[in-house]
Amino acid sequence: MPSTPVAPLTVGFDLDMTLLDTRPGIRATYVALSAETGTHIDADLVVTRLGPPLLDELANWFPAERVPAVATRYRELYREHAFAPTVPLPGAHAAVAAVRAHGGRVAVITGKYEPNARLHLEHAGLHADALAGDLWAETKGEALREQGASVYVGDHLGDIVGARHAGAVAVGVATGPYGADELLAAGADVVLADLTGFPAWLAGHLAATA
Repeated sequence: MPSTPVAPLTVGFDLDMTLLDTRPGIRATYVALSAETGTHIDADLVVTRLGPPLLDELANWFPAERVPAVATRYRELYREHAFAPTVPLPGAHAAVAAVRAHGGRVAVITGKYEPNARLHLEHAGLHADALAGDLWAETKGEALREQGASVYVGDHLGDIVGARHAGAVAVGVATGPYGADELLAAGADVVLADLTGFPAWLAGHLAATA
C-alpha cells in the first residue's frame, strides 16, 4: 500500500509583541490620531494592552458612531508613523528560520489590519508563507486550522485561546503584557521568555512527536 503523505509542518506566529516590537510605532500613530482629531488618547496606556481588535481599543476613546471612520484614518496614519520605529523582537528571525530548517511553513496570524501586517513583515525582512489579519482569539484558531498549523506562538491570552481552538500546541512568549504564570494559567503548553528559546524548543518538540 502506498504511504500516506505527511502534512508539512506549519507553525503559526502572532505579530505584535511576538515577532515584532510594534509599541513605538503604535504609540506614534495614536499620538498623531489624537492630535488630528482633538481627542485625548493615552497612547502610553494603549501600548500596554496590545492584542485585542483595533475597534475595541478605539471604543475607549471615541463614541461608537465614530469608531469605524476613525479606524480607517488610524490605518492610514499607521503607514506614515509605524514602520520605521518597529523592530523584530529577539530571536524572531531565528525562530522563522528554525521552522524552515525543519521543512516547515510559517503562517502569521494576527489581529492587525492585514495590509499593514504585510508591510510590517516586509520592512522587518520576515517572510511568511501565509498571512491572515483582523483576527482575534477563536477566529485566529479558525485561520490556524485552515493553514493546518500544529503550533501557534503568541504573547497574549487571546493567542492561547486561538491555539486551543485550533487544537494546536500553544507556545506562549512572555514578551507582551502577560508573564509566564498568567500564560500557563490560561492554558499555554509551554512558555518561553522570548523567541531566542524557540529553535531549541521546536527541535525537541519535533523529536518527541516523531
